[in-house]
Amino acid sequence: MSSIQSRLLGLALAAAAAASLAGAANAQAAAPSGQAVFESRCKACHEPPVERAPGREQLAQRPQGDIERALTSGIMAPMAQGLTPADIHAVAAYLSSVGAEPPRAAAPSGREMPQIAVRTGPIGTDPMCAAHPPIKAMPGDWATTGIDDASRRFQRHPGLTAADLPRLKLKWAFSMTGGGQPTVVGDWLFITNRSGKFYALDARTGCVHWTVNDLVSRTAPIVIHSPIAPSGWLTIVSESDRIVRAFDAQTGHEVWRSKQLESHPISVLTGSPIVAGDKLLVPISSIEEAAAMSKAYSCCTFRGSLAALDLATGKLLWKTFVIDEPARVIREKEGGAKVQGPAGAAIWSAPSIDRKRGLVYVVTGDSYTDVETTGDDSIFAIEIATGKVRWHRQVTEHDNFVMGCGPASASGNCPTPLGPDYDFGATPILMKLATGKDVVLAGQKSGMVYGLDADSGALLWKTAVGVGSALGGVEWGMGADDRKLYVPISDLGGLFARPGHPANGKPGLYALNPASGAFVWQAPAPDAPCHYASDKDRPSRCFRSISSAPAITPGLVFDGGLDGWFRVWDSATGKVVWEYSTTAQTYDTVNGIKGQPGGGIDGLPVTVAHGMVYLVSGNNGAARVGSNGVNVLLAFSVDGK
Repeated sequence: MSSIQSRLLGLALAAAAAASLAGAANAQAAAPSGQAVFESRCKACHEPPVERAPGREQLAQRPQGDIERALTSGIMAPMAQGLTPADIHAVAAYLSSVGAEPPRAAAPSGREMPQIAVRTGPIGTDPMCAAHPPIKAMPGDWATTGIDDASRRFQRHPGLTAADLPRLKLKWAFSMTGGGQPTVVGDWLFITNRSGKFYALDARTGCVHWTVNDLVSRTAPIVIHSPIAPSGWLTIVSESDRIVRAFDAQTGHEVWRSKQLESHPISVLTGSPIVAGDKLLVPISSIEEAAAMSKAYSCCTFRGSLAALDLATGKLLWKTFVIDEPARVIREKEGGAKVQGPAGAAIWSAPSIDRKRGLVYVVTGDSYTDVETTGDDSIFAIEIATGKVRWHRQVTEHDNFVMGCGPASASGNCPTPLGPDYDFGATPILMKLATGKDVVLAGQKSGMVYGLDADSGALLWKTAVGVGSALGGVEWGMGADDRKLYVPISDLGGLFARPGHPANGKPGLYALNPASGAFVWQAPAPDAPCHYASDKDRPSRCFRSISSAPAITPGLVFDGGLDGWFRVWDSATGKVVWEYSTTAQTYDTVNGIKGQPGGGIDGLPVTVAHGMVYLVSGNNGAARVGSNGVNVLLAFSVDGK
């Protein structure tokens, strides 16, 4: 499921895609030439760019440290095999126009922070709060990714109404690298980011209560009231490196950390966990799709899974693979590397919980090889108590896909035929209809949205909302109130080759009847002016895609687009009732950055709580369109008070 992995793990950070695995032997050993490394190892996929690989212009906008991390421990590490640290440093410096980073900091414990955890871009000073009042729950807290078990992203008590929108003003801004979705409990806000800093902020002012300095994540922290933590409040985060960590939410002190939940060396945790009683349910995904670009890589062996942990200790209780057959060798490539399968079906997004039936719902990504499996591109219902699959429904067959399989591909790992990369990256939604019937709603990158019977998984309806592409269709998530399902559509194609969308693309926001899938209203994305750098040669034309997950309040839908525009729609009519360009100005942030730019809006950027609206602009999401190395968390309130 390459587009979701590329969004969360920075495909557009990539500075090397394999033309071959021969090292940059002609570069000088003492002082390697970045240009020579690029010419021999990277140019074939980046100049001109293939598929969703960024071109030279896009790479130049990435901080040097981001490129180095992508090659050292990120999505492009398999393609960098054979390069020395000096080679990697040289090619990153050659490609980036942003420049180098300062030396690594030390974590409070005295341990050196891992290289991947270095902050990129401008360095500010975190403003520490003068006081740290006890965390107190309030109506309208947004404490998990989807705000509730059903993952509807419906905030019933937002603390503001449509009448307040004309008075909505920016109150504060906070600069960070690749920030995830904020969660809010009382006056405390929790947010992770790709720099390795996990923050607890004052939700009203942006000052810092505490920071964990060695946690690399882009998932939303969950916050629960629990005696496990000394303060009575526990926050839990899935870390990129296949572990989960729990902290006292009041102090930031670690309570427990799990063991690595998956042995596959390039598996990752990209979806937030969710609590179900005394269990913590954790989805597991991978970046093996990108590794398959390497000729020397024996593709593929990863299988998506869901793990259940003991909430009190982090101990693994059960683990269910969505492909139940282990990979086997199916052929050998020139040079001895093997092609294996079945593989794939990563679980990229957070699960949803059905307490009535004792089920957890997850959706899966594509298959990585041409060994057929029924576990990919599917919706699964899994028993919370046992991990047993109650039902599952595959909606797209033969979606066998890895990256780097264009006409010039030489990896030997490409499935035949190559699938469309139409996997699921959006959390499924559980919804009760007016009739009392429960349905599971799932949106796919194909642009299709499905309604399934929660008891059996039987398909009730399907609707083609968007045209779909490897970058959506439905990308990051949908939302629902009590009557309608709200579907953002990306329909973004040819991302780095040209601005625009697939033929007859339908980027925008759409409302469906959840009982039938019928359209209630359709709101194509406005073609508005845009200011971000990646479209500087086309200032009046930006990517209008809406691939980020919305936030829903009574009567309103909040969401943003890759063009940097943040909008609010009337949920009854689909009319835009408020909008704000996050790229039309820069921001002086509370952590000391002057002139911080905004950027494209993507991922899970919006949280509404207690009369405040929180938005991450410049999210390193769907190939980081309009993004920059350091993003900004914007906090809006009525009259800026």
